[in-house]
Amino acid sequence: MIATVIPIALTLFTLGALLNLYRLVIGPDIVDRILALDTLMINSIALIVLADIRMGLGVLFELALLIALMGFVSTVAMTKYLLRGDVIE
Repeated sequence: MIATVIPIALTLFTLGALLNLYRLVIGPDIVDRILALDTLMINSIALIVLADIRMGLGVLFELALLIALMGFVSTVAMTKYLLRGDVIE
């Protein structure tokens, strides 16, 4: 059962990542681009975790955790810069 679900999920998350890239490139506003970049981070984390489950390694979970941490920090930094004009006060 999991052998059929993993390729379907990989395909759908790849499609979602491509749609996020489209929104990132043509986003009419900077807020749309920040949101698309954050969603792209989430999709890339899901793709890494699904690929790790499919390969059966169990090694790429740390990479997904690091990408999640960097994605959160970068999203907070970008929104703080957008609101205040500087990141560090």
